[in-house]
Amino acid sequence: MTGLFSDNPDAPIDMLALEGQALRRGYARIAGIDEAGRGPLAGPVVAAAVILPTGMLLPGVNDSKQLTEEKREELFDVIYREALAVGVGIGDHTLVDRINILQATLSAMSDAVRGLSIAPDFLLIDGISSVPMNIPQRTVKKGDSLSLSIAAASIIAKVTRDRMMVDYDVQFPGYGFASHKGYGAASHLAAIAELGPCPIHRRSFSGVKEHCPAEPGAASETSSGLFSF
Repeated sequence: MTGLFSDNPDAPIDMLALEGQALRRGYARIAGIDEAGRGPLAGPVVAAAVILPTGMLLPGVNDSKQLTEEKREELFDVIYREALAVGVGIGDHTLVDRINILQATLSAMSDAVRGLSIAPDFLLIDGISSVPMNIPQRTVKKGDSLSLSIAAASIIAKVTRDRMMVDYDVQFPGYGFASHKGYGAASHLAAIAELGPCPIHRRSFSGVKEHCPAEPGAASETSSGLFSF
């Protein structure tokens, strides 16, 4: 037996099993949704939504964190070319500080869905949090390694955000954004301590807030931002 629910843990995962379940329930326009950038100390959280043609296989598409940067860039173009629709939503650092990272992520995901040129009738969402939209949906833990649609969205979100951070590296030199993409690398923490936060740093995150005056009304989250989610 192969597939998502195989009794054999070594069996290959059927990356279309979740889409197939939705299709059998009568849904036809299934969007996979994922995000990139919940954990960093700087920059936006970026979400993507992708609707693929029914039954389409995209060799190599998997959880973006398991792919090399070169492979992600290659698949980014393939996904945009082959998908029925792609939407991207962005929650910038100010939104993260104002409403917290979880709510900023859900806002970006909602914007990504609204950005699709084809209205989806079902959502497959990576993680455990539903999107606040009146569309049938299913959350999937580690969905980017279980669903092709979610995996495709993870690549779009990751590449989009990485490109933004490379641009920010030019605007705000000295922090190393092009290399660590805003995550809490030791070199990044040292740069914050030496230079202070720059305009795109998340002032509600530990590792940053210690180096700037408290901002009245800013939301905070217990996450230190040092880990990738």
